[in-house]
Amino acid sequence: MRTWRRSLEAAEVSQGVLRDDYTKVARFMRRREPAGYLAVRLMVPADHQPHVLAGYAFASYTDDVCDRGTVEERTRRYDAWAQRVRTALDSGSAEHPLLRAFLHTAATRELPRRWVDSYLDGARIDLDFPGFATEADYQRYVERLTWPFLMITSGLAHQGGGSAEFAAACRLFADAAQRTDILTDLHEDLRAGRLYLPVSDLDRYDITREDLERGRDLPGVRALVAATARTARATLREAGVLLDHCSEEHRRLMRFVLDLHHQRLESVTDRGATVTRRPVRDRPVACLRLLTRRTEPVGAF
Repeated sequence: MRTWRRSLEAAEVSQGVLRDDYTKVARFMRRREPAGYLAVRLMVPADHQPHVLAGYAFASYTDDVCDRGTVEERTRRYDAWAQRVRTALDSGSAEHPLLRAFLHTAATRELPRRWVDSYLDGARIDLDFPGFATEADYQRYVERLTWPFLMITSGLAHQGGGSAEFAAACRLFADAAQRTDILTDLHEDLRAGRLYLPVSDLDRYDITREDLERGRDLPGVRALVAATARTARATLREAGVLLDHCSEEHRRLMRFVLDLHHQRLESVTDRGATVTRRPVRDRPVACLRLLTRRTEPVGAF
């Protein structure tokens, strides 16, 4: 608690209600994304920590709204939330603590509103996800949803959202991260009735969705997983240019995030076709090694 209070003081979050809001943000992120929360607390300067967590909390909460219940329930709940967010952005005030903290962060860091509006528009895709017929469909998804998500979170590293070069580097990372997530979450997504791999990729390797759903260890499945991992890894290497355009305060965190995705792709490659049978999870010991290699502790909440 003491180190968190110091972070709030360093970020000049002095109002009682607002301090409570940011504390709820921290608790939300610690519960939802413990590894990411810990990385922020260890790698980001104290005065930036509340703002980074507020960005992730807002984007993650919005993502959660899209994931629970039937299509009708999700749509109704999401429409209400999106309207609430836009009203809050217009008025500068909100009742929800996570949203109130995000409003303060967005104003303090001068985050361009277009990224928030783009993310809210793009998030509708996941309410009734149709799948991707081609690579072009997948890239449109990254453009409309994954990239804005990243700009809402990583964009807070820069006052004003960062340069055009930074945004372009984030676009590369959004592609690499999304493709990595498709592979690590393939089993769970298939069980939920969703396939994020383009159908054209399945056709290329002469396999069907049923082959993936049944976890068949076929040459085509192995080739598809390997090829998708190679593409993700190549884009991730290109995304390393982020380190050239990232602010000094956030470089350690970004380097860790890039390393973590490389590690996940190594796990996918090792697993091969079995990624269709169970999800790929981060290895705690390996993650701890990455953390200790990239940081010196600054305290925890």
